[in-house]
Amino acid sequence: MEIKIENISFWYMSKRRKVLEDFSLQLQPDNIIGLIGRNGQGKTTLMKLLAGKNLPDKGTILYDGEEINKINVINKIVYASDELGYINRKLESIVKDYKLMYKNFDLEFAEKLLELFQLNKKVRIKQLSKGQKSLFNFCLAMATRSELTILDEPVAGVDAVSRRKVYDVILRDYIEHPRTILVSSHMLGEMENMLSHIVILDNNNIVYDGDLDEIRNKAYKVTGEKEKVENYIVGKNVLYKNIGALNSMAVVEEEITDNIREALVKEELAFENLTAEEYYVFKTTKTDSENMEELWKN
Repeated sequence: MEIKIENISFWYMSKRRKVLEDFSLQLQPDNIIGLIGRNGQGKTTLMKLLAGKNLPDKGTILYDGEEINKINVINKIVYASDELGYINRKLESIVKDYKLMYKNFDLEFAEKLLELFQLNKKVRIKQLSKGQKSLFNFCLAMATRSELTILDEPVAGVDAVSRRKVYDVILRDYIEHPRTILVSSHMLGEMENMLSHIVILDNNNIVYDGDLDEIRNKAYKVTGEKEKVENYIVGKNVLYKNIGALNSMAVVEEEITDNIREALVKEELAFENLTAEEYYVFKTTKTDSENMEELWKN
């Protein structure tokens, strides 16, 4: 399922706040895509728009050329978060509802997932912790085998062991049943091994949209004597710098070429490529770093 978002805008009227404005994005089918960003950057808003839970005030969202409000399109999409209504209902009752709603719902697989995450289907929603609600919604969503599976912070409130299981399930089930899986998080490092493509949001805008492998060549870290580092970064796009009394470090956003390597060696400066997680952190906290420096200025 090819997804094309064209110049959408969305307002939360109750908050009188525009979250997305003239926002465009194209997602290729049959990929595990990470939607990465800090809290409040528009991830959930975008996912709810993609799921048809909200409609854009402007612009269009197309699925294989069809608009989201078509019934046959909506039936191909599932959205999961840590939100659950019907607090007095038992888990097994909601599982049965999903079996009726989604034609490809795999009941046996759903029950195996509940067992894997130690979720008792006889208990009621109100008895679940935040993390258990996240896991229950995750189990339901994965068992639908929907063409577009949207997982909004699927590990919110979940312990480290269960988070690892979630990522393993996503990757293995994608291999067995290829489809488009969109996963949001603010923790890129944990998910790197299963993602083929990532979209990074900051201030409700896209700051990176591309393959995971390519992001590792977007910036590099340079360290060395204070004066040499300061001289080297003049005129460059610096995402972060830590200027010490003797040694200093800076993160420069540009592809590291052979010429750059030679220049760094000549200046006796050490350098290394960033991990995807490091690039995300430095790229989305540049303003924070600048503001942090102001705390100690007279």
